[in-house]
Amino acid sequence: MDPRAPADDPAAGDATAGDATAGDPAAGDTTAGDPTAGDPTAGDATAGDPAAGDATAGDPTAGDATAGDPAAGDATAGDPAAGDATAGDPAGDPVSGCGPLLFLQALQRLWSTRQLRQLQEEAWRGFAALADPLAGLLDMLDGSRGWRGRGPSLEAWVARELKRWLQARPHPGPPQGGPGLRQLQARAVKILVESPPALVEPLVSIFQLQDADRSPLLAHVHRLRQEGRFKEAVVLSTKLRLQPHLDVEEMSTPLLLQDKLGLVERYVDGFPGLQRRLLSLLDSWCRPGFDVHVVARRHPQAAWRPDRLSPRVLSRQVLRLRERFGLDPALCPHVVTQQRLASLRYLCYKRLVERSLSQESWVEHVHGLVGQNEWLQEQLLQLLASHDDAAVVAQCALDLSLPEGRLPATVVTELSRLRLQGSAAEAPSEGRTDDCYQLPIAREDIRFLASWEDLARHEAELLQPGQVVSVDLEWRPSFGVGGRPQASLMQVAVEGRVFLLDLPQLLSPARGQEPQAFSQLVSRLLADPSITKLGYGMAGDLRSLGASCPALAQAQKQLRGSLDLLQVHKQLRVVDAPAPGVDGAAGPRGLSLLVQQVLGKPLDKTQQLSNWDRRPLGEEQLVYAAADAYCLLEVYWALCREPARFHLSGDLGRSLRPGRSEKPPLPQQALAYPQQVLEVKEAAPEVQARAFRVVCDSMLQGLARRLRCLGVDVLVLGTGEDHRRAAEACNCDQYLKVSKDMMKQLVRLSGHREGPGRTGEEAAQSEDELETGSAPEEPPGPCTYDPPCRWLEEADLQTRVPATLGSGAQLQLSGVPAGVLRRPGLRHFYCCTGCGKVFWEGSHLRRVAANFRDILQMAPGIPEPSQALGPAGSPS
Repeated sequence: MDPRAPADDPAAGDATAGDATAGDPAAGDTTAGDPTAGDPTAGDATAGDPAAGDATAGDPTAGDATAGDPAAGDATAGDPAAGDATAGDPAGDPVSGCGPLLFLQALQRLWSTRQLRQLQEEAWRGFAALADPLAGLLDMLDGSRGWRGRGPSLEAWVARELKRWLQARPHPGPPQGGPGLRQLQARAVKILVESPPALVEPLVSIFQLQDADRSPLLAHVHRLRQEGRFKEAVVLSTKLRLQPHLDVEEMSTPLLLQDKLGLVERYVDGFPGLQRRLLSLLDSWCRPGFDVHVVARRHPQAAWRPDRLSPRVLSRQVLRLRERFGLDPALCPHVVTQQRLASLRYLCYKRLVERSLSQESWVEHVHGLVGQNEWLQEQLLQLLASHDDAAVVAQCALDLSLPEGRLPATVVTELSRLRLQGSAAEAPSEGRTDDCYQLPIAREDIRFLASWEDLARHEAELLQPGQVVSVDLEWRPSFGVGGRPQASLMQVAVEGRVFLLDLPQLLSPARGQEPQAFSQLVSRLLADPSITKLGYGMAGDLRSLGASCPALAQAQKQLRGSLDLLQVHKQLRVVDAPAPGVDGAAGPRGLSLLVQQVLGKPLDKTQQLSNWDRRPLGEEQLVYAAADAYCLLEVYWALCREPARFHLSGDLGRSLRPGRSEKPPLPQQALAYPQQVLEVKEAAPEVQARAFRVVCDSMLQGLARRLRCLGVDVLVLGTGEDHRRAAEACNCDQYLKVSKDMMKQLVRLSGHREGPGRTGEEAAQSEDELETGSAPEEPPGPCTYDPPCRWLEEADLQTRVPATLGSGAQLQLSGVPAGVLRRPGLRHFYCCTGCGKVFWEGSHLRRVAANFRDILQMAPGIPEPSQALGPAGSPS
């Protein structure tokens, strides 16, 4: 078109408005010196004619709100000589007077050079220059394809920066629920369904997509699930608050199989109904006979982890979620029942095997666990029937009013005798307290403090500077089914006196200011570095104290000048200490073992699991609580007097530093666990290097070369060689099978005690220990370890030296715990004829078989793996 067309020709203005040379830097500014530059019909986009064809001329709807604002930084706003130099000039201001796509192109140059600070400044200035930043962002995303690929993109970065800009400088957008916002949301949803995860969150926040039309969003979530993108589906649903419109089981099951319970927890957070349904779903996976493989086969796209879906792991997760969400235990009946069964086995073990639980406490706890549950009653009868002490079982059956029809005949006979005698006394096999640690102070020196007035009278004794005090706590055991237990009693022992603090009374809200005064007194005691505080497992006690008294939640951080005797116990060595019998009750553990090693007698722990919430406390409970705290003082004094006797270096009193809680100095030869160390009278015979034969695979060739330099016979397997040769080379005719009865005799004759002990409080038993000796004997399943080797015979043993093979190898019986000898279903052991090491079947085979259950079921001739125990240590 002719730019010199008459001014009154409307076609002339239109032609010049869209003239390609208007913004062409090569063409110059045709209107800069043209006499018609001031004519609004001349087509100059900078003239301010809203009818002009250039969208950036001054039309507010075109996206350049600052076109005529000199303060906005538009150099051309009032300078007619400037023309439209920045419209296409790369060297000009990249954000002034340009549309969203040109704005994005200008930012691209800075993005490619990673000038992030300048990029952010230009982006924020560009957002302010856009008349509608929200629509501008959608225009950028519609007109660009870069954000659709993988990896970081400029478009996603711009969206995140726009979100930050809107939060920092609220921009008046379309009204909530108005047609303008709905149109923007509809456009944003279309982009969202194709967006990568990095773009989803800013789009949801900027356009308030939680309030958008849910139909396309729900369809997109279902499409993500069908494509196997389960994590993206859950994350998007959580951000859009779509949970009430989706099935929680369908959404969460694939993630549960992938061990992504954390995502599922966030998905149901804030929705109590979904939380209850999730808990019920996980509990259903814990029911007896449930096969998680069936669920996994319905979700083939989910790469699941069977090792994280065992009933034990799932039960722990269910209990944790129930406590976190504060849900009713009735929602998880299977887990609660299994937890009660485990607690029942533990109680039977403590009462019938260890004899470390009083009959009164045992009956009270069993009543609370079993209740009217017929299945648990049946399990209890089986546990009692498997025990061979008819007198103890009869007393238990009498106290619990159990039906006689399910009890063995010997127990029924003993039960009739008890009824005729009309006696409800403790069983005759109850241990004597004379053989245990005796409290060295008088009964009147045990003070029970239940009010602030009582505490105030003894405040000076409790807070006397420079003294040594011991601190302990007691609480009613919950056996994992009642949430975190609340501390019931706090014991503070000083020389010659023990104070028992009644926590339920002192912390009762009805007592006014007494809880605050109590917490202040305890804080002063813990924070005073001149007072030496003794404990055994102090961290656990202080956590329980903080759970009972919120004002003392930070008690562990306030603690100064303390000594945890549990840490000392881990470093203790005792020589020539007597070992307990193997077939009798298990030996003392934890604090009781420490007291026996240092003071000569163990603690009487029969009241440890009693009901500490009961008021008034029984006399035996009061004496036990006092002894439990006072024995720490006596142990500490004994260790300070003779540290060398227990292989401790230096004086324990000097191991404390003011203002800190220090561990004692390491001994010269520290051990990982406190245990009695038998003095070695004869050195072990030396074994020549050439007597060893080692098999290495191809990844251990460096080790093989070094062993050969020492004279060891080493066989190195090739890369493609069958690794079963290693087992053939090591295990051929080198193992003997030993029956359980013979193993018991060998352990008894050798005089070995139970294997490596455990430290800590006795209540912290492992689950394997809880079940030891409690369940009836069960035949081992078909999936067990049974290598071809002959039975151990008397001719294989030396006659003069116990537990020594004819080859001279001594059986390593010290590593066989007494509990293993009573393990249900375990029938035999294996011993190496070369080194004397003893092996038995553990839980590894069961876990491995569970992981490959599908393969084992498909293979012909292979029996289905049972729940029997697998080998804990297999010969290699």
